[in-house]
Order: sequence, then C-alpha cells, then structure tokens
Amino acid sequence: MGENRFGRFIKKYTLNLQEKSLTLDLKGLENFCEDVSLNIKVGDIICLFGELGSGKTTFARNLIKSIYKNNKLEKPDSIKSPSFPILLTYEVNKFEIYHYDLYRISKSAELEEINIFEELNNSITLIEWPEIILDSLKDYNIYSVNINIVDEVRRNIKHNLIFNSNEI
Repeated sequence: MGENRFGRFIKKYTLNLQEKSLTLDLKGLENFCEDVSLNIKVGDIICLFGELGSGKTTFARNLIKSIYKNNKLEKPDSIKSPSFPILLTYEVNKFEIYHYDLYRISKSAELEEINIFEELNNSITLIEWPEIILDSLKDYNIYSVNINIVDEVRRNIKHNLIFNSNEI
C-alpha cells in the first residue's frame, strides 16, 4: 500500500520520526498493548490507521484492558467499537480514556460539535480513522499505529510508540 495521509502529516510537522514494524498474532498484539500501557500517559494520543477489519478496535480493546490492569481496576465488561456513538469513555482512577471512531465524520466542523479538543490534554485518547483531525493535532503528543492484514491471524503493525528512548 502507498503512503497514507499520516505519513505526509508526520513529515510535515515532525523531524526524525522513528518507526518500528512488527508482525503479530493476537497474543503478540496483547503483549504489545501491555508494553504500550506501561508507557502511555495522560495527554498522549494514539491515531489508529488500517482498513476495515484490520484490528484497530482490537488494539484499542487490548490497550484499555491493560491500562485497567496496571491501575488495579476490574476491566470493563464490554469494550466495543465506537463506530456508531463516535465516542466511548472509560474512567481510570484520576483520568479517562477517550476512544473515538471518526469514520462517519465528514467535515472538520463536526469535530467541534463532538467537543473532541476539550479533553485531549487531560486523557489518554485513541482515535480510529483519524485522517480528518490530523492537521489539528500538530501541537499535541501524538503517536501512530498503522495496522495491515497479513493473513487471517497475523497483522503487520507499523508504529512510532517510542517513549523516553524505550523501544516497544
């Protein structure tokens, strides 16, 4: 596949982006999300890219479960795709996780209507289908996860989730 819009965005607004590539099965993805959960912090935004069915929501679900586990909380009964409500929130001790799916947002003005910018600095934010918001995120701490289907059980994950020199 060719370069996605995030690639162009990152080149426009950042220097020296380090990107890693992994091929993982479901258990590998769970382990990867556990590692990410140990390093992610309030104010971080993870933009999730990939075609329908590639595993964006599965990534988000595993990451949310791991964050709950790290905070010694019982994981939510259900972690669903926010495709229809656009936003689902999860309360974790002193912060919230905001999980957006912007697939059905067609105009950037709609982003203001859903108040997406209000809590970006005070939460951990996961955004599926983030293309419409990318230009507005240049002043935030953003990471990208691009998920591509390899076969029925494996996904290739290109990411820039590097925290304080810790490679994941």
